[in-house]
Amino acid sequence: MLKKSALQSCRRSDSVIVAAARVLAMMGERTVRQEALFYGFNLEEHVPANHLLRCIDRFVELSSLRRHLAPYYSPLGRPSGDPELMIRMLLVGYCCGIRSERRLCEEVHLNLAYRWFCRLGLTDAVPDHSTFSKNRHGRFRDADLLRTLFESVVRRCMAEGIVGGEGFAVDGSIIRADAHRQRGVESDAELPTQNVSRAVAEYLAVLDDAAFGAATDVAPKFLSPVDPAARWTAAASGRAFYAYCCNYLVDLKCAVIMDVEPTTAVRQAEVTAAKTMIERTAEQFGLEPERLAADTGYGSAELLDWLVHERSIEPHIRVFDKSARKDGTFERQHFTYDHATDTYTCPGGKTLTTTGTLVNDGATLLYRASKHACAVCALKPRCCRNTPMRKVPRSLYEGARDMARDIAKTEAYVVSRRERKKLEMLFAHLKRILGLERLRLRGPCGARDEFHLAATAQNLRKLAKLIAMPPLVATLVAAA
Repeated sequence: MLKKSALQSCRRSDSVIVAAARVLAMMGERTVRQEALFYGFNLEEHVPANHLLRCIDRFVELSSLRRHLAPYYSPLGRPSGDPELMIRMLLVGYCCGIRSERRLCEEVHLNLAYRWFCRLGLTDAVPDHSTFSKNRHGRFRDADLLRTLFESVVRRCMAEGIVGGEGFAVDGSIIRADAHRQRGVESDAELPTQNVSRAVAEYLAVLDDAAFGAATDVAPKFLSPVDPAARWTAAASGRAFYAYCCNYLVDLKCAVIMDVEPTTAVRQAEVTAAKTMIERTAEQFGLEPERLAADTGYGSAELLDWLVHERSIEPHIRVFDKSARKDGTFERQHFTYDHATDTYTCPGGKTLTTTGTLVNDGATLLYRASKHACAVCALKPRCCRNTPMRKVPRSLYEGARDMARDIAKTEAYVVSRRERKKLEMLFAHLKRILGLERLRLRGPCGARDEFHLAATAQNLRKLAKLIAMPPLVATLVAAA
């Protein structure tokens, strides 16, 4: 029996060996041949027709870049790096969420699609990362090149018909600065006075700027020694940190960013930025919206009056109002204002008049009832139970506030409030997809550079998404 079982096991092992040999015989094997002396390689053939950079490349027009930068180059010395190459590399970084310039140089060196977009061949060298810093702090800022690039992309959006120009929305989003939250000083007197960094010099230069130092009289609790222009803020409902505010003015038709402005992270600076962007958009592109949508933070009396009387723009903005009374007495809406006589009439039929003296912030009038009339009024417990007479404040800009209140009751306001979500989605895309949750550059100029490049990248991606590639071009690319 033992001999028989051993014989059967040997037969089974032989059959396994034969089967394995048959499998190996059927498995293909790469034949190693002598390497070719010449290769035919075309980058155009290796970038898919639906690749993001191929879709974006149609809208990147940099032909005028050299003429714009020519006055900032010396006629002597060694030729510099190609500015168009650097701009294309920066667009790759911001469109694809590559935040580090060191890593960007590595990715462009390795990625065929990146090389194709940057007009680099297989053997062409990639610029060193330090080249970007030299040009950014020098001729790029002197020529305001990134602003020019952003405006050229906006004009392309207008030419492609994805800008309506009828309704705009404005808002700001807090972006963390490149500053450690636990390293700060209490005043600018503790900042270094010798060998100051570029960020400190920029902070000193914008102390009187309405978007930064002059935005508010309230001093920040701490200043960052490495980036003092960044505001110490807890606006994100968490631990306080240093931050800037990225402000967008967006066309509501297709959520195209019409303008971008950096400010310190306080609401007063955001309101100032809104005015700046609206004026600049009208000047640069000839667009004046019929309506502006924004949240309650932009519902200040001054801004509403500016929109209504100076720009003829309908404010689809909820009024910022703190006049509500918590003691159950009559509120301001219970009093009727007469424009002809410039008086209020109370629920009891009594007249409230004003002396014309401005109080509080210098933009408010007080309307008072007669002390005798209030004393005998049956409604006094519901009107002014603790004071001898009733007073009603009225802003000098109350007309614009009333207009905003009337608009808030319409269906058009509901539509604007819904469309304003497009702007919120842009900020979500900015932080989650493009990776701009924290700034990499310091100082107001660094924030401005990053915000302009990010807005340019978002508009280019919008163009690539909404404007289909012409059929002939797509066919040629596929055939290649």
